[in-house]
Amino acid sequence: MATLDSLKQALTQKAKATASSPKQPLSDTQYSAGFDILVRGSGWITYQDFIIPQLSQLLAPLFNSRVHISALEIGPGPKSLLGYLPSRLRRKVRKYTAFEPNGLFATRLEEWLCSTSETESPLPCLENPPDIHRIPFVLQDRIGSGTSIGTSDDDEKYDIILFCHSMYGMKPKHRFIERALEMLVERPQGGMVAVFHRDGALHLDALVCHRTASFPTGVVSVANNDEVLDCFASFVAGFITQDVDVDKAIRVDWRKVCRALGRREEAHPDHLLFSSPNVMAAFTQHATTLPELTAQVPLVKGDKTVKNHEARLHRPASIIRPTEVRHVQQCVRWALKYGVGLTVVGGGHSGHCLWPNVVSVDMGAFNQVHILTAGEDGEDSGSNSGSLVVAEAGCKTGDIVRKTMAAGVTVPLGARPSVGAGLWLQGGIGHLARLHGLACDAIVGAVMVSVDSSQVLCVGYVPSQHRPAGAIRPENESDLLWAMKGAGTNFAIVVSVTFKSYAAPTYLSRNWVVPLSDNLEARLRLSDFDRLVARKLHWNCSADAYLYWDAGQLHLGVTMLESSTTRLTFATPTPTPVGAIWGLEDDSKVVDGVSLFETEMYVSGMHGGHGGGKTSSFKRCLFLKRIGEANVADRLVAAVETRPSPLCYLHLLQGGGAVGDVAAEATAFGCRDWDFACVITGVWPHDQDSTEAAQSAVRWVYNIAGDLLSLSSGAYGADLGPDPRDAALAAKAFGPNRPRLARLKHSLDPRNVLAYACPLPKAPMEQKLIILVTGESCAGKDYCADVWVSVFIKCTHKSLTARAVSISDAIKREYAAATGADLSRLLWDRAYKEQHRPALTTFFQGQARQRPRLPEEHFLNVVYGAVDVDVLLITGMRDEAPVAALSHLVLDSRLLEVHVQASEQTRRIRRGCHGGDGDGDDNKDSNNSGSNLTALDYRPSLIFDNDTTGNEAAKRFAEHYLLPFVHDDLQRLANMVRHVTDFPRPGIEFRHVLGISQQPGVLALCTSLLQTHFTGDWAKVDAVACCEVGGFVYASALASRFDLPLVLIREAGKLPPPTVSVIKPPSHISSLASNNSKEKRIEMERDVVPKGASVVVVDDVLSTGETLCAVLQLLDKASIGAEDVSIMVVAEFPVHHGRELLRQRGFGRINIQSLLVFGGA
Repeated sequence: MATLDSLKQALTQKAKATASSPKQPLSDTQYSAGFDILVRGSGWITYQDFIIPQLSQLLAPLFNSRVHISALEIGPGPKSLLGYLPSRLRRKVRKYTAFEPNGLFATRLEEWLCSTSETESPLPCLENPPDIHRIPFVLQDRIGSGTSIGTSDDDEKYDIILFCHSMYGMKPKHRFIERALEMLVERPQGGMVAVFHRDGALHLDALVCHRTASFPTGVVSVANNDEVLDCFASFVAGFITQDVDVDKAIRVDWRKVCRALGRREEAHPDHLLFSSPNVMAAFTQHATTLPELTAQVPLVKGDKTVKNHEARLHRPASIIRPTEVRHVQQCVRWALKYGVGLTVVGGGHSGHCLWPNVVSVDMGAFNQVHILTAGEDGEDSGSNSGSLVVAEAGCKTGDIVRKTMAAGVTVPLGARPSVGAGLWLQGGIGHLARLHGLACDAIVGAVMVSVDSSQVLCVGYVPSQHRPAGAIRPENESDLLWAMKGAGTNFAIVVSVTFKSYAAPTYLSRNWVVPLSDNLEARLRLSDFDRLVARKLHWNCSADAYLYWDAGQLHLGVTMLESSTTRLTFATPTPTPVGAIWGLEDDSKVVDGVSLFETEMYVSGMHGGHGGGKTSSFKRCLFLKRIGEANVADRLVAAVETRPSPLCYLHLLQGGGAVGDVAAEATAFGCRDWDFACVITGVWPHDQDSTEAAQSAVRWVYNIAGDLLSLSSGAYGADLGPDPRDAALAAKAFGPNRPRLARLKHSLDPRNVLAYACPLPKAPMEQKLIILVTGESCAGKDYCADVWVSVFIKCTHKSLTARAVSISDAIKREYAAATGADLSRLLWDRAYKEQHRPALTTFFQGQARQRPRLPEEHFLNVVYGAVDVDVLLITGMRDEAPVAALSHLVLDSRLLEVHVQASEQTRRIRRGCHGGDGDGDDNKDSNNSGSNLTALDYRPSLIFDNDTTGNEAAKRFAEHYLLPFVHDDLQRLANMVRHVTDFPRPGIEFRHVLGISQQPGVLALCTSLLQTHFTGDWAKVDAVACCEVGGFVYASALASRFDLPLVLIREAGKLPPPTVSVIKPPSHISSLASNNSKEKRIEMERDVVPKGASVVVVDDVLSTGETLCAVLQLLDKASIGAEDVSIMVVAEFPVHHGRELLRQRGFGRINIQSLLVFGGA
């Protein structure tokens, strides 16, 4: 798929070759028509998914810090980008200026911004009419000094200046940005210049970005007909020719160019697709401060060559090459002073080691390896190994292996000789992983420069002679060492690492290549390899597999490595499980640790060999179990069949052994439970870098990773960076350690100096709150969600981040792609959406039948896309009982459903209104009707009647019912619940909820919270019921507050007759504690509560739901119906699906409330 930039070059070249007629700029009408094609349909996705969210996130801190905002937009087109911001931000804009030279656009922009009687202005709080200049923003010489825009606005100052739709025609670009920087307000500081640029990197000389982001997946879809192509091609080229006959001939040639370069897809064969990547670069007044740094530290001489092809395409602001630790400190101090980020270059394998307009720190001068024998340091290292290896951060794996091998030792590093410190610090899966663990497992200490204070830190064990003068041990040393072992590139700039070492082995390498006749044989061979070979190997052996096509046929290659510290072991090679199945190996070698790198099958045995720099590659890695099972094997085989290049392959590195012997929480590398690391490898010839061949291979890698993600047990973080396509993978990169890493990132790198490392979520509050906003169409769900977001953000007792997202946007995108519907109108045009509603609903139902997990996929994608917020509000939900259905997917979050309802008359009025009270979801009226709540088989967490005009009622509702869920008292209570590992048996993470009652004052706190969080009316409650033993403690304290009778539910035989009883299965914890747990009968006194009384059941926990289900059955026997019962529990464990069980047993309409939510037992 050609980019718009390559299309422009091809069109320009074709015009030159065809005729020499003078060029003519496009008229306003021609330009407008081409622009409309660009932003229509799939082109709008760039705005919906990238430009608007990035702008919102970028500007929120600035807008929140100021009462009024003055804004300048350069080239906004027919609508202001600021007009798409959330309402709370738009209302801050009091002065608006624009430079829009297209007269049609300028008129449309002015009409859009000026309010009418029917609709509210996108910028409703402007103090004066918008000041729209119908001229370009240009640089002109000014007598005496500098440059000017040549208008009366020379002295105007702005808080925010936006270059809205690329900087085409602005040369040199850095001069325009520098001029914009001069136009920012001087006091208070913090103003920004933001640039959105389409199709290619911004080369801005030495300007340094405050923040950058990219959107590589942008696509423009163009109808494949002559009229549209003529319009689009001239827009992309930027001109037509003056001679009419020549112009007609050129148009014919341009159509051919478009059709040759555009990609066609089966889903919409009548359209041509072009790649339209987009970048954002934001600058502050400090963008020009690089000379201050370069005057103090040495620079890289000449061009820096790195291994990664993505990084080679990036042009950093500068590359620093420190030769002393103080140089690294100076880099950090400069970054902290001016609020900018840094990247770090080690081995150069990372796609983000160089980043556009960001300063890179090349650690290549720190390239020494030191080997210390036992006792050489005179201190106890705490390591069982006799020797230690100190490797500086500029060393490559091959250098370390070569030097340590000469001393008779080794370190379990990665499988590539050219990789550097970034790999060791983020895992390091090598040939000795099954025997000795990952590279990060061998780390016992490190020296680093803090990106919070610029101090030199020592953590763990560092030999005294390798501790820099002035280095200190931080207070959080244990946390920092833990983070270094698996996520180390995120927290500091590492100078050196101390490893424990092992005796250097010799290796026997054996290779088998098995041609596969069809997919069935491929699946059977993978199954045999998994069951009969891999699972039977000793830890000193590993078997890696390769799935690849060669000579028109699918192949399974297997490399078996056996390590031994006694070379005589290999004198007579022992039979192997592989040999028993596939016969004698194709080749075998006995090699040392250095030569081992050359025995890899991909280096010399596949496609004529990938070594020697002949090819470029792009990789992402997922962790898989049981690759021989049909659902996994089928996807692996299908993945190779869809390869865009004959050179692409899957590499399956065997895990297990010592890798899984380390507990997930013991190091930051939390993904331990896997059999194979599946490295999805897109490969193309080196001379095709930056071509469609490279882009197709990268797309293939991401497509396969997305397909396998749901089957995986995690993703490898070492490859991941700020590319938005990495976000879903990064969410699974650290297993259970992700929340802890987020908190450490917040404390160790609070100003995000290392912003371009493997992405971690911003540290949210202790527990994320997810609110599912449901209800009937036109009840005002999106409007309410926006109001509630503003309430959370303005919360006075704590600083919160909040966001509202529509989950239905995903299905709208799929529907638009399948049917050719206009995506931007589906997202923003209510009348257009209403026309498509029946077809859209039918499409969703069909997709749900084909993809049973579709709702879960969409839900998780939305959650993963908002990992940095404390409160997430999701509209557009189609699931019934969504809290019961989805809460087990987000164990570290609290899930609530707020059902918005309105009268039929109100909804009818809103349906005809295009203002703020509409919503963007597509819920079926029959599923979520405000007037038909009784038809539901479940009860939403909360219900909001949205019949009044304005937002005051919605605000009051949020303050009364929603804000309590983020109150500090809840977190205080959660912190008091003791976490006990391996209880009641090994492997169980136990939360001692009942134990909080033993702490002074906590029972009173818990009782108070139960009282205030109850959404019913305590005055209408007749009794409090509880089951022994946990319920007794909390129910009795609560009942005493309201002088209510306590209904005791006990084991049979412990209450005097007459009683009613039911059978209760063993509780979750009882069944864990003993395999012999049996059913018990529970009972209550028959006449203790009158028929039809209102009862609140109180218990300590809700896990599987079996106990509460038995309690409800017992109450029913005592003539207390479910409609008269509410449930309150102290803690809920959604992983056990307790709510769903209660719903399946007919108790879904009971109001269930929990104070705390935990992810363990």
